[in-house]
Amino acid sequence: MIILKKRDLLISFLLLVATAVNAQERVTIELTKGWKFSKGINEKAFENNFKDSKWESVTVPHDWAIYGPFDKEIDKQSTAIVQNGEKVATEKTGRTGALPYIGEAWYRNQFSVPNFDKNKKVILLFEGAMSEPKVFVNGQKVGEWNYGYNYFYFDITNFINSNGNNSLAVHLSNLGSSSRWYPGAGLYRKVKLIVKNKESIDQWGTFITTPIVSDNLAKVNIKTKVTGENLCIITKINDATGNEVAVDKTDAIFGNEFEQNIAVNNPHLWSPESPYLYTAVSQIYVDDILKDEITTRFGIRTIKYEANKGFSLNGKVRKLKGVCLHHDLGPIGTAINKAALRRQLTILKDMGCDAIRSSHNMPSLEQLELCDEMGFMFLAESFDEWAKPKVKNGYNRFFETDAEKDIVNLVHATRNHPCIVMWSSGNEVPDQWGSEGVKRAKWLQDIFHREDPSRLVTVGMDQVKATMESGFGALMDIPGLNYRLPLYEEAFKKFPQGFILGSETASTVSSRGIYKFPVVKVHSKQYPDFQSSSYDLEYCNWSNVPDDDFVLQDDKPWVIGEFVWTGFDYLGEPTPYDEMWPSRSSYFGINDLAGLPKDRFYLYRSRWNNNDKTLHILPHWNWEGREGETTPVFVYTNYDSAELFVNGKSMGIQRKNNSTPQNRYRLMWMDVKYKPGTIKVVAFDKDGKAVAEESIRTAEKPCQIKLEADRSSLEANGEDLAFVTVSVVDKKGNPCPTATNQLQFSVSGNGRYRAACNGDATSLELFHLPTMKLFSGKLVVLVQSTQETGKIALKVSGRGLKEATMLLYSN
Repeated sequence: MIILKKRDLLISFLLLVATAVNAQERVTIELTKGWKFSKGINEKAFENNFKDSKWESVTVPHDWAIYGPFDKEIDKQSTAIVQNGEKVATEKTGRTGALPYIGEAWYRNQFSVPNFDKNKKVILLFEGAMSEPKVFVNGQKVGEWNYGYNYFYFDITNFINSNGNNSLAVHLSNLGSSSRWYPGAGLYRKVKLIVKNKESIDQWGTFITTPIVSDNLAKVNIKTKVTGENLCIITKINDATGNEVAVDKTDAIFGNEFEQNIAVNNPHLWSPESPYLYTAVSQIYVDDILKDEITTRFGIRTIKYEANKGFSLNGKVRKLKGVCLHHDLGPIGTAINKAALRRQLTILKDMGCDAIRSSHNMPSLEQLELCDEMGFMFLAESFDEWAKPKVKNGYNRFFETDAEKDIVNLVHATRNHPCIVMWSSGNEVPDQWGSEGVKRAKWLQDIFHREDPSRLVTVGMDQVKATMESGFGALMDIPGLNYRLPLYEEAFKKFPQGFILGSETASTVSSRGIYKFPVVKVHSKQYPDFQSSSYDLEYCNWSNVPDDDFVLQDDKPWVIGEFVWTGFDYLGEPTPYDEMWPSRSSYFGINDLAGLPKDRFYLYRSRWNNNDKTLHILPHWNWEGREGETTPVFVYTNYDSAELFVNGKSMGIQRKNNSTPQNRYRLMWMDVKYKPGTIKVVAFDKDGKAVAEESIRTAEKPCQIKLEADRSSLEANGEDLAFVTVSVVDKKGNPCPTATNQLQFSVSGNGRYRAACNGDATSLELFHLPTMKLFSGKLVVLVQSTQETGKIALKVSGRGLKEATMLLYSN
């Protein structure tokens, strides 16, 4: 079964009524519904013409493993994590999320090709398939691709049945010990059919750059690769409102490529603060007959990296305020969902973040589209491994044969996105040692330069001493340092580029709403409950706390920015508890797995968000049994000073100072004794005037449920999501920060329950079941639209609590 976008439905109708001589439009068909799925059937089963009538019916994108169960025996790896400084192998039980991603599986579907004839070409496009997909059309193998994170396509014109009925089958295979985090499983990104004339623009054949930009004029260079003879091209450029601002026509073709330089007057420049997008409409003609047309969004902007000056966008020097993101979306796994991505970026935007690093994989096209629209610069990464392995069955198996074609597809599929400001060819690769690694680094960088001369290339280097000695770091366009703060100065002196990027920073660990005593700065700390303290002073033996990076970013003009590990918690890599069970997701996130902000969110917000004021107090103030004990109070704020009150009594005024990195960026009252009641902080401006205040009150026992949605209106497309934060308050409306009640969820009307998540890295409750315990007083419920318009009702209940209902709307 096929689902056509609204525009494509219109195109299909026009094609039906058009005469043969005017048949001109391409049709893009998303293969979303009608899929049959079965796990545990090996590749040879296809030869036996197996039946799929009893297979599970699914929609694509689909992640078969996210439904669990969590099991510590899944992909239990005995290994020493070299990047973490480990020398002795130990058992890692939750490294890949303890979810059942390992195994073989088949997906099958039926499709038809509208108006197929000998003059048509049919492309089958996969935006990601985990992993090692082998693709069959009408029983014949059309191709395969090894890298699960890449986009790839096949020309299946010669495999299409003329009667219109076609079968598609995809075999996937995930090996154990093939990842360092939860990779997901299945057709987790979109699958599309593209039907076009043989005289047409090649797949990803358009390349748009803006090499010259001024306030009055921009030169837009457009290269377009085509197939066919006697062609000419007309390219129109439209502004964000759809008005045509420039047009060019040419029949001058070099080989199979047109090149046009088009002037745009008084251009609007793309930036995180003003993400203005233009549209190029490219039309291919033969003898004045339109044969093909594609639309490409792009931005007009300039990027530059200069010694001792750093990074500039549109001529203005700035520092990258970035985060690293793994590709899973928490409780819905790796199955791509634009609403979930948009929510992540909305949260990061409020924090003041302006850059994303796809870690350590090629980004989804939807993520790049949203970064274009919402204003995020992007570091697009390619590989976590080169030829030398980190895990036995990782990308090292394919590097020598596949790396070049994987980079080519990455660049060609994504290079028109203005958000991308640099490429990364690798992350903490063991090839950093020795001359062979230097040769590989240069080879990869040269491929990026060949395919896209407009951007520079980096590598996330953790073996900085080795890269200083071998020349590895010196040859990179952008030397990226993962941690290793004591080596920044030495690296800056030895590397010739004249700047350093914090390609991965901090790796502070914390659990939302969990606080440990005494409050001390410490690495690799473990506790019996497998949680980490949200005082934001705990980190790994190879990393640091945020303030240590802030000092370098603020004091060294040659440090061009940072990408914090990580913006959100992710499935797998539960450091510092990766040798303990249950523990199945990370603690590194500034936001937890449910997308709820940890205290650290406000520390970054106080420094990064220049438009809004931040005033945040921690910890919570429900400490029954700790009466009279020392309970430090921290305040994260962009005000320089504040006064703390406990039950109306002043604890004194604290001012930011340079005595330690923590005192420079936090206000801290270390000797506060706990007394139930109210703590209040009053912030002062630079003139000493009280300008803002915030309070926390000790809550009584949980009484009622509170619901807050990120949005009330959903699109009736069967994919849209609302994220509803569920919390418990006492009879006076005060949040209950230690509540752990078991809650139940039900959705009625024109929507359905999708998942829930509480952000607890030790929870083994399954996301898709309609019940879950609160963690630190909160969780998030995901409500999904159907394809019908109308009301959606979410009801949340729990024993001894007043239930709550929320109305949403599907339009």
